[in-house]
Amino acid sequence: MSSKAPYDPLRNQVLGHRYSNTCSLLNRVLPAPAQLLDIGTANPLSEHLKTIGYTVTNTEGDLDRHPEVASGAADAVTAFEVLEHLVSPLPLLEAITAPKLITTVPLRLWFAPAYRSKTDPWDRHYHEFEDWQFDWLLEKAGWRITHREKWTSPTGWLGFRPLLRQFTPRYYAVCAERQR
Repeated sequence: MSSKAPYDPLRNQVLGHRYSNTCSLLNRVLPAPAQLLDIGTANPLSEHLKTIGYTVTNTEGDLDRHPEVASGAADAVTAFEVLEHLVSPLPLLEAITAPKLITTVPLRLWFAPAYRSKTDPWDRHYHEFEDWQFDWLLEKAGWRITHREKWTSPTGWLGFRPLLRQFTPRYYAVCAERQR
């Protein structure tokens, strides 16, 4: 997905479903206007959040090697579909100083292997979590979960796996507050 592409949920049913769920969650737990530090480079979702009233700053660089994030001025740090790409998300989660964290990660599916792009050598998942594993990671990093929900990822395609995706949760969304 190109970072220059406009937000268009009709263009891709899977992204549209996920973006709609993400925006709905964000609106419930931290309505605009709010200042967000979004982990990862600018993307269609972060650009869309700007159009609906959020101030969004994105990170740059290799977060595995340099997990420092200047998040003190942000109302919350967001990490939508990012932490699974890190070899070790723990140092990054520990380095966040913002009072809130809102994040989504893909759940491990018993009927599909972990995602690995066939064309982009950097676009792969080191982790696809079970909910209890991600909860434990956040707790270990000093976060207290205040809200959680799971989302399906319907594709509209035909087949056994697309059918399973209609009712098997694929994404795990978590809101957390820093434990002091």
